[in-house]
Amino acid sequence: MDEALARKLRVLADAAKYDASCASSAAPKRVSGPDGLGSTKGTGICHAYTPDGRCVSLLKILLTNYCLYDCVYCVNRRSSNVERARFKVDEVVALTLNFYKRNYIEGLFLSSGIVKTPDYTMEQLILVAKTLREKHGFRGYIHLKTIPEASPFLIEEAGLYADRLSINIELPQAESLKQLAPEKDDGQILGAMGRMQERILEAKEEKRGPRFSPAGQSTQMIVGADAADDTAVLRTSDRLYKGYGLRRVYYSAFSPIPDASHVLPAKAPPLQRENRLYQADWLLRFYGFTVDEIADGTEGGMLDLAIDPKLAWALKHRDRFPVDVNLAEREMLLRVPGLGAKAVDKIVAARRHTRLTLADVGRLSSAVRRAEPFLITADHRPVRLTDRADLRERLVPRRAEQLSLF
Repeated sequence: MDEALARKLRVLADAAKYDASCASSAAPKRVSGPDGLGSTKGTGICHAYTPDGRCVSLLKILLTNYCLYDCVYCVNRRSSNVERARFKVDEVVALTLNFYKRNYIEGLFLSSGIVKTPDYTMEQLILVAKTLREKHGFRGYIHLKTIPEASPFLIEEAGLYADRLSINIELPQAESLKQLAPEKDDGQILGAMGRMQERILEAKEEKRGPRFSPAGQSTQMIVGADAADDTAVLRTSDRLYKGYGLRRVYYSAFSPIPDASHVLPAKAPPLQRENRLYQADWLLRFYGFTVDEIADGTEGGMLDLAIDPKLAWALKHRDRFPVDVNLAEREMLLRVPGLGAKAVDKIVAARRHTRLTLADVGRLSSAVRRAEPFLITADHRPVRLTDRADLRERLVPRRAEQLSLF
């Protein structure tokens, strides 16, 4: 690799590190001939890890970090004095192919600052994906970050070559976007998401028609750049999941940037806040919780940094516990701290054949110690939780308490 290209890669890979939404979950493999470049051969590509536990690597870069916009929270904003670089389309194609052939990556995540116009930038992103697919037969994973201000026809074309598309919602509240990114429009972003959802659903119904973003769409939200509390963040996520069929909302803790505006916080939020939001997000999507229920376990709208949100909810609702592992509905078992969805499904299947003991639950769940105070089994009945003043202290991991200090 020549020195000029190496410099571009260094600058634009570093510039892309702030984008958390480079996941590839649920992307089916692209059907191609036996020699299709990048075909995933069985296991497919998924978020962070394949089903067999392999770590999946994506080439994650920006096409350019030049940008017409001046969003005050963005390190690549127009007024920023960061080092700038710009790839040519054929350079991104060559890097992707060379890295793939060397087994460094299994796919590409490509985003960009806005240059010339949104349409021009979107055309360049599409050209990368189209060249990889049509000229080089690349069948690896491609995720394109789309530009809501671009023509709908261009976003339509992008979906024909990308496994996943994403549009950043940017911030959890529309008023924050007006203050911190006045050149962007909340309605325009949501409108682009809505059109994308319609096209994804149409492609699924057509079945034999052209594939369109088969792994769906995702978004990213910056946390801690404005005054929105965790409940407000989760309400926005819940609205996006229900209204726009998003596969994932990604949370990115605000990171202080050079020469930052005085309207931004001086310090980054604790990284543990980002982690708690992901846990709460999981409760919304897979555990039957509502935002109001999660908010009921918060203090001032903020998730507890010392304990996970499911445990926080359980401790606030001790009157709902303990539950009988041999009789309780699946929905209630999902609310037991320490029991994941897979463990609950195993419990429901196993109890059809025998009355489960605490040891049986331990074989089905790796976190039985946390679940024990909340469960009744054939050989175990805990004392009333309302009488256990020290329960929180017993269940909070020491490591979590240490992490919350940073």
